This record gives sequence, structure tokens and C-alpha cells, in this order.
Amino acid sequence: MKLKLISAALFSGILLSLAWVGFSGLFLLIAFIPLLWVDNYFIRHRKTNASIVFWWHSLLTFFVWNSLTVWWIWNATPVGAIFLILLNTFLMSFVWWIVHVIRRLKGEGFGNTFLVICWISFEYLQFKWDLSWPWFTLGNGFANDIQIIQWYEFTGVFGGSLWVILVNLAIWQLIKKLFILHQETYKLQMFIAIGILLVPMGISMIMFQTYHEKENSVQIVIAQPNIDPYTDKFDNMPFKEQYERLLSVSDSLGNDSVGFFLGPETALQEVWLNNWNYSPPIRLVQNFLADHYSRSAFILGAMTYKEYQLSEEPSSTAQYNSDSTLLYDGYNSALLITKDGPVSIYHKSKLVSGVEKMPFKKYLGIFDQFIIDLGGTTGSLATFNQTEVFDYNGVKVGVPICYESVFGEYTSGFVQEGAELIFIITNDGWWKNTPGYRQHLAYAKLLAIELRRSIARSGNTGISCFINQKGEIQQSTQWWTKTSITGTINRNSKETFYSQNGDFIARICLFLLVMFGLSVLVGFVTGKK
Repeated sequence: MKLKLISAALFSGILLSLAWVGFSGLFLLIAFIPLLWVDNYFIRHRKTNASIVFWWHSLLTFFVWNSLTVWWIWNATPVGAIFLILLNTFLMSFVWWIVHVIRRLKGEGFGNTFLVICWISFEYLQFKWDLSWPWFTLGNGFANDIQIIQWYEFTGVFGGSLWVILVNLAIWQLIKKLFILHQETYKLQMFIAIGILLVPMGISMIMFQTYHEKENSVQIVIAQPNIDPYTDKFDNMPFKEQYERLLSVSDSLGNDSVGFFLGPETALQEVWLNNWNYSPPIRLVQNFLADHYSRSAFILGAMTYKEYQLSEEPSSTAQYNSDSTLLYDGYNSALLITKDGPVSIYHKSKLVSGVEKMPFKKYLGIFDQFIIDLGGTTGSLATFNQTEVFDYNGVKVGVPICYESVFGEYTSGFVQEGAELIFIITNDGWWKNTPGYRQHLAYAKLLAIELRRSIARSGNTGISCFINQKGEIQQSTQWWTKTSITGTINRNSKETFYSQNGDFIARICLFLLVMFGLSVLVGFVTGKK
């Protein structure tokens, strides 16, 4: 039996990982069943240490899931990969251990309900706290099954998480009745399981077939300069040569009808905001537009800096240069540049912990120097903490930068401010040719459905592409190729239910979690189970 329990825990971890390594997300709909069987076994066998032994089994499940899914982080930071995998494994298994204990105290019905609200609340925490890592949100697992999750325009990815847990529980209840309890009254459970499984899929397929974009197109050229972030981008290749490569691949497909040229994250370096109009990189782009494409705008990423004067109050992220003569803030920014107008700037707000910011800086700020340098600057970057929409010739564009595109509710802020298109700029070369960049690309398809916005995506090393409002990739580049693509995508000004209400499912679950927690606490105090 011990081997069976371990095998079941391992099997759950493998099933959970399949959606992230290239297989269908439908595997998620049965992925928790082996772990639920392990949970049921230890509840039925009430040994004194059964709960702790179950925890060890759940640790195995989530260690396998985390390891198989995000091992590629090792390419950028072995220590960071180990820390992230172990921390996430602990947190996930802790949630399941709490649910296991609640099942023992309050019964299976209460425990199943608690699993739903506790897991989704945990996922919501992963969007909000200082070590945010929403990569494993269950709803993300359907990124390659867009035909069956078109209803994300109402629920967002948390609707997918809810669906996964409910289907797993419904199928488990059916299996339990048939093969464990050997009960003949299983028809109701079978009807419920089939309904929960098939109804959302059917609704989505109808939506997929009947959704039609309104023709309101803009022509865009996406540049993929393909500069190795490890050997060239921040060290060996001169910045001017990088800019010339960016403009060359852009120019190869340019014409008078282009509304926007789009370049990747950190395409420009050392742009000082105090004197941006004299910045050589910006002048180079402006000259490119003035000489060839005077009616177009260029949107691209840049490492920007603000120098603090003696009379100014520095921010908490301000830092001195190597000889302590200059106090400044560094930003990961998106710029809209025209031939002669003012530059519009948006600063990335959802920073990657350990790479772009020191988590819990109030308490750990002394360790800022150990932030992993993935280009641009060391120490924590500064943020603007709000979305900002670029407006050029009446076309409004939101530009989430890299990691921000995983945060659906945050990105919906661009839509609430009027964004008709979404441009994603990123640099996925840090993870090399692994599932990492493919997972990040797939999440953009979810964003297109949630917001019903056409997306243009520029990656320094790949993959750059156009995505329509149903989440379909229309045109894409190859990985690790210097190239550009051009195409037209449609604007949309209509807001979805999700863009208006955000992660309401998660907020409801968080509220219910507090209520359930109080209920359990009252039970302990009064001695009632």
C-alpha cells in the first residue's frame, strides 16, 4: 500500500505538469484524483500521524509539478530555481494539508468546499504578495486549449481554476461511490460530473464559432532583433549596433501604411528621463521615423533612469552609482516615440521578485545588492504603480511589459483606461530554448480572450506574433531568429465582464475563506466539530 500511495502522489504531480510542457490542459480535469485518493486513504485510516504522512505525500505531488514545469529557471539562476520550486512546493502542500485536517474535523462536504475556496485564495495570493508567482494558476493550464475556455472573458483564469477543482471533485465522488463504497446510487454523481465537465466546454465552443471581430484594423511591424541576452545585449555588442539592428529589421517591412513599429523589452539602454530629448537612442529612433515613416510611431522597451537632484526627495528604491556621485532610480519602461513629438513613457509595475526587486524590501533592503542582474541595473527597480495608455492618432494602446502580461486583472487596467489594442514587449531569451518562453507566449492567448483585445507581441529572441481576439496566433516568428513580421490587427473598444470586474471569483473565495476560518475557530473554542 505504501508504494501505491507514493505512486498516486507522483502520478498527480505528473498529470498537473502535462499542461505546461506541451500537452492538453484537459489532463488537469483528472490531475487531482490520485491525490484525493491518497487524502481519502489517510482519513479512513485514522492513525495518530496520518495527517503528517499525508502532507509528505502532497509534498511529493507538488515538488514533481513544480520541478517538471519551471526547471528552466535554472538557466538564469540555479539558486533562484531551487528556492522557487521548494517554496511553492511547501505552500501548495500546506494548503492541501490544511484541507485534509478540515476534512477530518468537519467532514467531506465541508472539506471539499474548503478546498475550492482555499486553493483559489492561495492562487490569488500568488498575484498579490511580494513573492508573487502566478505561473501555476490552474486556469493558465488551458492556454493551448483556447476553444474550450472562451468564457474567460467573463471569469478570467480563476474561472478555469474553479472548473478544474470542481470537475476533479465531481469525478472523484463518482469513482468513490462506484469503486470504494460500492454503492449503486451513483447516477446523480455521474450526471453532475458530466454536466460540470461538458457544459462549460459546449458554451465555449459556441462562443468560439460565433465570435467575430469588428473590422477596425491597424498595420503593425514587429521587430525581433534576436540579441543574445547573456553574451551580447548588455556586454559585448555596442548599443549603437543593437539599435541599428533593431531599425534594420523594422525597415525591411516598413511602408507608408504602418501605424506602429513594435520593438522588444529593453531594446534601448541608458535613457535618462531628465534629458530624454537629448538621448542618443531616442534621437536615433526619431530620425528613423522622420526620414522614412513620418506618419508612424515606434513603441519599444528601454532601461530608463531618473537622476535625483539635491532638492528632491529620493524614493525607497533610489541607489547610488559605483563612486557615490549620482543618486538615481532605474526603470524597465515602454516608450512611444514619434518623429518629433514628446516621448510617452510607461514604467513596469509588476516586477519579478529576486530579479527586478528585493521582496519585502522594508525588511530585506540590505540585500538589494544580491538582486540577480538580468540586464540594465543592479538593485531593485522603481515602479510607477499604475497603468498608462499610449495614444497616437486616436489609436489607444496598452503595453504590459514581459511578466505583467501574466496578470490579467492588472492588464485590464489598460482596457479600463481606453486601450483598444495590447502590445506585449518581452525578452524571453533568458530561459533559452525551453518550455519557459513557450509558456509565457501561451499566456498571451489567455489575455486576448479575457480582454477581447488583439495583441501584438515583440520578443527580443522570440516568439513574436499577432494574436486575435479569440486567442488564435495569426502569424509568428521562429525562435532565435533575427527577423520581423508585419500584419494588421483589429481595434476593440468594448469592455468584457472580466475587464470591468477583474478577479471577482478569487475575491469571493478570499472572503469565504475568512468566514470558514472563523467558523472553524469558533468550533475549536466551543468544542464543536
